[in-house]
Amino acid sequence: MRDLIKQEQFEMEVLDRLRSGRFLDRLVFGGGAMLRLCYGLDRHSVDLDFWLLNKNGEKDFDHTAWFSGLLQFLARHYEIRDAAEKFHTLLIELKSPDYPRSLKLEMRKGVKMTKTDRAIAYSRHSSVQVYVRTIPLPEMMTSKIDAFLQRKEIRDAYDLEFLVKKGVQADISPEKGDQILTAIAALTRQDYNVKLCSLLEADQRPYYRQNNFRILKSYLGR
Repeated sequence: MRDLIKQEQFEMEVLDRLRSGRFLDRLVFGGGAMLRLCYGLDRHSVDLDFWLLNKNGEKDFDHTAWFSGLLQFLARHYEIRDAAEKFHTLLIELKSPDYPRSLKLEMRKGVKMTKTDRAIAYSRHSSVQVYVRTIPLPEMMTSKIDAFLQRKEIRDAYDLEFLVKKGVQADISPEKGDQILTAIAALTRQDYNVKLCSLLEADQRPYYRQNNFRILKSYLGR
């Protein structure tokens, strides 16, 4: 658990550096780390996810030049373990001697959003606070549904139940609801005891072993 606390400090440090370098101007924070640092999700997340936006009316934004500038900026402070510009995403893996784990940043390109929210990212383990643009929670829920159905990772089901408990609504068809329930039923003991429990505080672990996403399943009508 100490490694996860240090990882959260690493995440906050990188967010603050992105802010100081003005790279956050184009980034919308999403994923599990956003839910934890901005909205109190009670599981740890070990990477940072963003949506990279073209500004209004902008048609010729040079992703490659922007990415090159970001890499040069981050290389002043961290070892770049890996970097790749793919068709839909930009990927970076950072390592710092101050933290035990590396940190992955994933930025999705070419996303069009008509609305974003603003929030303060903070951690009780860090003195840093960063004002960020975030994905609206209903859109985050839709994204998490798609992620869970694609990769069947238990952390995505956990995030969905968190959003349900916060009162976030999503338009889920009966067919998609059945797909989510089938994916939950297919989760294994290893998913609960290893994958999920490794991201939770010790006192949280028994609840999900025993309740098996009861609130999420009830929301889906079962």
